[in-house]
Amino acid sequence: MRNPFRTCPTTGLDVHKDADALIKANAVAATVALLIGGATAVLVLLTRWQAVHLLSDVWFYRILTVHGMNMLIFFILFFEMAVLYFASAVLLNSRVAAPKTGWVAFVLMLAGAAMVEWAMFTGRADVLFTSYVPLKAHWAFYLGVILFAVGAILVTAIFFATLVVAKRENTYEGSVPLVTFGAMTAAIIAAITLLHGAAIYIPTFLWSLDLMHVDPQVYRLVWWGLGHSSQQINVAAMVAIWYLLGALTVGAVVVNEKISRTAFVLYILFISMASAHHLLVDPGFGPSWKIVNTSYFMYMAVLASMLHGFTVPAGIELGMRLRGFTQGIFGWLRRAPWHDPGFSALCLSVVVFGFVGGITGVTFGTEQINIIAHNTLRIPGHFHATVVSGTAMAFMGVTYYVIPLIFRKKIAFYGMAKWQPWVFSAGMLVFSTAMTFAGTFGVPRRHWDVTFSGAPFGVEYSAAVDLLFAVMAAGGLVAAVGGAMYIVVTVWSVFFGKPLGDEMTQSALAGTVPPGLYTRPFTELPAEPAKLKEHGRLGTMPGTMILVGVFLLAFVVYYFANWKLLSAMWQIG
Repeated sequence: MRNPFRTCPTTGLDVHKDADALIKANAVAATVALLIGGATAVLVLLTRWQAVHLLSDVWFYRILTVHGMNMLIFFILFFEMAVLYFASAVLLNSRVAAPKTGWVAFVLMLAGAAMVEWAMFTGRADVLFTSYVPLKAHWAFYLGVILFAVGAILVTAIFFATLVVAKRENTYEGSVPLVTFGAMTAAIIAAITLLHGAAIYIPTFLWSLDLMHVDPQVYRLVWWGLGHSSQQINVAAMVAIWYLLGALTVGAVVVNEKISRTAFVLYILFISMASAHHLLVDPGFGPSWKIVNTSYFMYMAVLASMLHGFTVPAGIELGMRLRGFTQGIFGWLRRAPWHDPGFSALCLSVVVFGFVGGITGVTFGTEQINIIAHNTLRIPGHFHATVVSGTAMAFMGVTYYVIPLIFRKKIAFYGMAKWQPWVFSAGMLVFSTAMTFAGTFGVPRRHWDVTFSGAPFGVEYSAAVDLLFAVMAAGGLVAAVGGAMYIVVTVWSVFFGKPLGDEMTQSALAGTVPPGLYTRPFTELPAEPAKLKEHGRLGTMPGTMILVGVFLLAFVVYYFANWKLLSAMWQIG
């Protein structure tokens, strides 16, 4: 009988061949969606930039719809399905519970995405990502989203079934690894999210056929349980990848398992509450509901992110110090493998997500401050820092390890791969920051012509807005180059790359794969017992403590600056 497993020569894990194939299929589909989303992003950017104003109003909204659906739904969820297979079957040395069902799920997701793409590109669904009622798209748009969601729900069920199989067949010892626990968190949030999607898209599909009525306020409430919570799946998956990349690149240790797992549990309980901040200006909800959802409950999810924001860099610092990098406060950081695209992507993801995306997200989610940020460019500035600079950057970083480990290929154009995270992150940092500041001057989001030319009223902005748009365009184009670099490297590696041999030595692999694969810090003991005792699991991590202090200072300054800005809006006396 044919052995359904292969043994990874790098990690020693038993990789189920069905998991191999399903990971590859979902990863390739994710890359195609990223290509479509990235190409449309350039068109949207060159239209937002008033000096160019590339597209007509009809095509702007059409392309903006395509961009949102591909980047926020198709790319992210296809990749997360690959993460679920990897975190369950591969990390637990287990077989996939129901591989045939996995392929049915993939076909459903692919067919659903194709239907949505057809509806959008043919002008039958110019309704943007939110598709707010009473805007009506062709029935194929809603049915495509439903099929895609059903496929994703099936993969989520397979993930949990695989955990059961691994436990029954004793393929691992003790508790599930932290990365798998993080993926399980993402899967639970996904189940909640996709059920919201079914609850609203099924009646909306019937509404598109003129078979029932859908109330716009009910639609907004339930839809954001899908629209925003789908990005919370990203957060949980992203953090799980942070822990994985830390281990693969520098042998990072988990400072405290209980703290990290507790933070993931807080995500499950509270992170979906943040969906309410999209409804803070809606008159249909009372202030008590708004304040409770966007303060007391949401702050528990913020606490979880802050815990991960400490434990991930602390684990890297401790892991590096236990391996001898003990010089000074930041010696471990200076001597980190910055030439490893997996490590640089990890660090850049943490920094941009935390300093730009996290701080702005908590600030805009405050019930009172939201009124000066809602529907301005500050909102897309925020989520480009989280979903793109954070989640997508983490996904890109782990790809450089997935290609050798799963596809068994060397990284093509490795010199380009080493620079790709820096180019992409630098562009996105400039882009999202400039967009956020432009929104501070009241520039609206989603509008084809922010100058409102030809309108019966005049709109004037600060002279700084023109400069901010130029800076935003420059940053966006640099980020597009970084995204193109990623697609070129990954597509060429997967389809035309050189096969990876069994010799996993530095002489054989240097310059073709990330160094973590031949130095293998994740398989080494961190230090002799005496050294481990000297540092301790919660030992001194002065570098991380200083970095966290800088983050908290930036958080306080930005948060209270917004309260000052809010107070300036009300002219009394």
